[in-house]
Amino acid sequence: MVPRRIIELAVLAVTVVATPAVACVLGTIVAVTAGCATVDLRHTLGNTSWQLVQFEGGDGTVLTPDEGSKYTLTFNADGSLAARIDCNRGRGTWKSGAPSQLELGPMALTRALCPPESLHDRIVKHLPYVRSYVIKDGHLFLSLIADGGTYEFEPRQ
Repeated sequence: MVPRRIIELAVLAVTVVATPAVACVLGTIVAVTAGCATVDLRHTLGNTSWQLVQFEGGDGTVLTPDEGSKYTLTFNADGSLAARIDCNRGRGTWKSGAPSQLELGPMALTRALCPPESLHDRIVKHLPYVRSYVIKDGHLFLSLIADGGTYEFEPRQ
């Protein structure tokens, strides 16, 4: 049970705060403080669709796709994920158990042979190692474990 004082503070904070994003963060803090086992954060990425801008490796290597729209991720609110990775399409799952955390489940992919300059093989290899995300200046950044690099996406057009 949530202590009455926490609820009162949350209501006060939400009425004073002007932006929905801050209200959402405060609501999450209240839920965590109240001892909830799981906080459902699917609404932060759910129903969003992104296209690749670039990959920056942990060693500073920057790779840019010839066309960002060939590399897309769509996060559905039900936890399903749809992907286009160059010449292949895929479906999988995603979950976010805490702010900034992201785990992508196994993905079923078509198996067409993409051109040699494609980023397909690299992305397919990296997706299981995505562990966190941040949305900054309207772009989605997916980070790999152990400073393996970061994928930058922009909203899909």
